[in-house]
Amino acid sequence: MPEYMAVRKHHSLLDICRTPEIAAEVTITAAERLGVDAAIIFADLLLPFTPMGLDFEFVNGEGPVVHNPIRTLEQIQALRTDRTDDLLYVSQAIEKVAKHFEKPREDGDQLGIIGFCGAPFTLASYMIEGSSSRNYIETKKLMYASKTGDNAAAWPLLMSKLVEVLVAYAAQQIEAGADVIQVFDSWAGALSVSDYRQYCLAPTTELIQRIKALGVPVIYFGVDTASLLPTFRETGADVLGLDWRIPLDEGIRAAGPGCAVQGNLDPITLFAPEAILESRVAEILKLAANRPGHIFNLGHGIVPGTPVDAVLQVVRQIKQSA
Repeated sequence: MPEYMAVRKHHSLLDICRTPEIAAEVTITAAERLGVDAAIIFADLLLPFTPMGLDFEFVNGEGPVVHNPIRTLEQIQALRTDRTDDLLYVSQAIEKVAKHFEKPREDGDQLGIIGFCGAPFTLASYMIEGSSSRNYIETKKLMYASKTGDNAAAWPLLMSKLVEVLVAYAAQQIEAGADVIQVFDSWAGALSVSDYRQYCLAPTTELIQRIKALGVPVIYFGVDTASLLPTFRETGADVLGLDWRIPLDEGIRAAGPGCAVQGNLDPITLFAPEAILESRVAEILKLAANRPGHIFNLGHGIVPGTPVDAVLQVVRQIKQSA
């Protein structure tokens, strides 16, 4: 959005995240301009790394980079779990957004506010690899080592520390006014069903259940995770996010009864001609078949350079179909 690009001329991504006034402004501007039903707070998955004692930065063309990746038990033992108050800038931004949207809209509804955090596996993979990865070799080596060898305690300890920090972080966001927490397991699609069940299901379930115990629903989302959806359901998440690789009706069946789904337009479709975009949105709405518990959304994050008019077209089409 031009409004966001104007902010970025003067502030880095991390500056925006760590400045509540700017993070709130960016969040509010997008929600109002697009006319959507919920606003997700402007933040980044890796923000909890800093209070844990792990520095990172965003490098142009590479994304987030951790300069001292975590590879040993000793490094994991040194990670802090007692400084989550250092993340209060996110909840302060949520407070500002919640106050701005506290009055009901013209349609009588109130705009929802989504807080979020990363899932244990995805955050661990960034910590261990040092950046995004294609094969997650170092992550899986440490994961598999939890069954034998000198590093056997490393993976379970890392999972435990991440869950502790993420629960506290989510609690801050909920207290500030978040109506729901979305847990992003962006890289869980790199795992087989067996590996996910053996190494990640238990800590992820603990995270989701502890967030739910704070009184809000939880959305759980991963990329390229169609084969994992039935296992994801075992976490007890209220909503499963679907990427665009699975037809919506198949995702609904995989999620099972009583579980809502979110998705799942391919973000790149927003670059398509208007008629194609309209047909793809209509296809998803047809597969949803007006079932209760479908949240229309993209099947992953919006891509830089996406035409704003295309997003507005999608929002209009969905509202007209309601």
